[in-house]
Amino acid sequence: MIKILVAVKRVLDFNLRVRLKPDGSGVDLANAKMSMNPFDEIAVEEAIRLKEKGVAGECVAVSIGPLANQETLRTALALGMDRGILITTDEEWEPLNVAKILKKTVEKESPQLVILGKQSIDGDHNQTGQMLAEILNWPQATCVSELKWQEEECLLTREIDTGLEVLAVKPPFIMTVDLRLNQPRYATLPNIMRAKQKPLSIEPLLNLNNSLTPRIKRLKVEPPPPRNSVKMLKTVEELVRHLKQEAKVI
Repeated sequence: MIKILVAVKRVLDFNLRVRLKPDGSGVDLANAKMSMNPFDEIAVEEAIRLKEKGVAGECVAVSIGPLANQETLRTALALGMDRGILITTDEEWEPLNVAKILKKTVEKESPQLVILGKQSIDGDHNQTGQMLAEILNWPQATCVSELKWQEEECLLTREIDTGLEVLAVKPPFIMTVDLRLNQPRYATLPNIMRAKQKPLSIEPLLNLNNSLTPRIKRLKVEPPPPRNSVKMLKTVEELVRHLKQEAKVI
């Protein structure tokens, strides 16, 4: 059986409306409800399913951030993960630096499979998994929407611009998951109570030889411009007339 490491991130709850700070320096998270990144919920669910099928022996969740991330890790433990690791830092790291931090955790834990959500809903970078695979020199499969585990390899279906692509990958490898892969379960009250007894280690962020120097500087955050009003047209003739006379594109 393999060991699985799943990265989870604490983000603003997707049901909430984003508010910006008055100075435009970022998103206002004060007193806001936070939850696990939805794509990471898919990753956690898939790891648990692989354990239930007898493919995985241990499933470990790791998160990078402030001490408040313990709540996110406890959620992962309540869903079925065996152990949690919190790497504490108050910095908001860009994807490359997150990949470097995860690399150290992978080297320490020695998993055969690392699962990440394909992106986080706060930054939408869709980069960390690919960068982690590169610096580990591991095979990768991104945006996975279907998984079939066979004896010594895994068949992964991913969506590409021209349709579907099926990859055969042998461990160890990196996988980022899409929303179509599965439907996450809900944590039951008994499992939430049991999760409080599961091991959760808190580790300081290592210096990594000053390699975590930021390469991206945020200048300002602005809301998107308001959308123009929509004009409903009933016939093709009206559309053509509008494109000629008002839009003047034809």
